[in-house]
Amino acid sequence: MASELGRSRFSRVLLKISGEAFAGDASGVDVNRTRAMAEQIAEVSRAGVSVAIVVGGGNIWRGKVHEEAGMDRATADYMG
Repeated sequence: MASELGRSRFSRVLLKISGEAFAGDASGVDVNRTRAMAEQIAEVSRAGVSVAIVVGGGNIWRGKVHEEAGMDRATADYMG
């Protein structure tokens, strides 16, 4: 992949990843999918691009977690 990247026109990028991107076919975090994303991000970093990552979590908070914590839906939406 590094050879495919060549010289990037960007020196820094911000990557916003949805929390759903980490899920496999079931709920929760799929370790293999997460590892594959990490390997791709590391490859970009090794090519000389500074990478900042923001991970979404709205779907986690909007699930049963916010109800169990006694949190109203609007607050859970803001956290995600």
